[in-house]
Amino acid sequence: QVQLVESGGGLVQAGGSLRLTCAASGRTFSTYAMGWFRQAPGKEREFVAAIVKSSGNTAYADSVTGRFTISRDNAKSTVYLQMNRMKPEDTAVYYCAAGSLWHRDYRRYDYWGQGTQVTVSS
Repeated sequence: QVQLVESGGGLVQAGGSLRLTCAASGRTFSTYAMGWFRQAPGKEREFVAAIVKSSGNTAYADSVTGRFTISRDNAKSTVYLQMNRMKPEDTAVYYCAAGSLWHRDYRRYDYWGQGTQVTVSS
């Protein structure tokens, strides 16, 4: 089992940057694929980015490709989401998730953090 805690959210102007951090407990972090998802009010939770267990491969939603970067540090049991050139439509609660395999479908993940609010002003 793993527990996830996100941090780094906040208010940023359009064009600005934020880095989200997800710290995981437990000694099995490296065995999980990790994903970032977001959910805006009234909308379904949507895929943002994912990274495989070995940190070799990554995947992104089309809406963030070229602007966001996911990375992980297995020694620190931490996954990051660097968000650049942010847009008002990036405003949402961002969640990190852990699963046995990465997937774009949020229902395929087993463990979730509590979320961190990101607000981008225009």
